[in-house]
Amino acid sequence: MNVPSNIKYSNDHEWCRVEGEFAYVGITDFAQSQLGDIVFVDVPTEGETLAAGDVFGTIEAVKTVSDAFLPVGGEIVEFNSAVDADPSIVNKDPYGEGWMVKVRMSDAAEYEALLTDEQYKELIG
Repeated sequence: MNVPSNIKYSNDHEWCRVEGEFAYVGITDFAQSQLGDIVFVDVPTEGETLAAGDVFGTIEAVKTVSDAFLPVGGEIVEFNSAVDADPSIVNKDPYGEGWMVKVRMSDAAEYEALLTDEQYKELIG
């Protein structure tokens, strides 16, 4: 299981990478492997400000639909158009091209409170 050390993780299997005032958010390699082939990602919250832990969208796989939770609060400034056009990118490259939303963080301390790669590895066993 791929668990990069340069990003942080939520208990809900989302990852978060900070670049300046923005956080990029997606689902982890573990999450995409559990869901299976992803066929649709819906993010109706673009332009909205949400709290950490709020649902920002849904991920539809062949056999299930799963909520996606925001690991840090802030304004959803962008939904990744590449994922919108080809949701299977999330399966192929969950930490790179498969990011889902870009968030203008409202509190950078929320990022620091997320799980490290070692803590996330313990969570997924």
